[in-house]
Amino acid sequence: MILFSDSPEETFAHGKKLGENITGPRTVCFFGDLAAGKTTFIKGFVSGAASISPDEVSSPTFVLLNIYEGEQSIYHFDLYRLQNAEGFFSLGFEEYWNAPGICCIEWAERIEEVLPKNAIYVRMKSLSENKREILLEGIDDLEKI
Repeated sequence: MILFSDSPEETFAHGKKLGENITGPRTVCFFGDLAAGKTTFIKGFVSGAASISPDEVSSPTFVLLNIYEGEQSIYHFDLYRLQNAEGFFSLGFEEYWNAPGICCIEWAERIEEVLPKNAIYVRMKSLSENKREILLEGIDDLEKI
């Protein structure tokens, strides 16, 4: 399914709608260049999946992982600083794939070859300053989104 967004608010709303329809354990993988809207989408996703204020959600670029506890636990990874899957595994992060919550992985392309087979892929592309293309893959019931 392809979605389009014309503003950060619309990107947030798409994320929230997806979050409202996903339960853990599940892994949601985010792909896209810098400023593609991944963190904005994840703020909406966390709001929808765990009823957590978007003000509490930030990209864990320097700490690699933020954990949000709400209606569901959300494990928010930012792998921008990792070079490959070896770094991910050396930190034991793959254990979160089976935890009772949802893993959100920004920069999932860093570990794409080892992602869980049932992962949801969110591929984001900036088309202009505010316009985004969002491709969703790996969701059984796309009609809900």
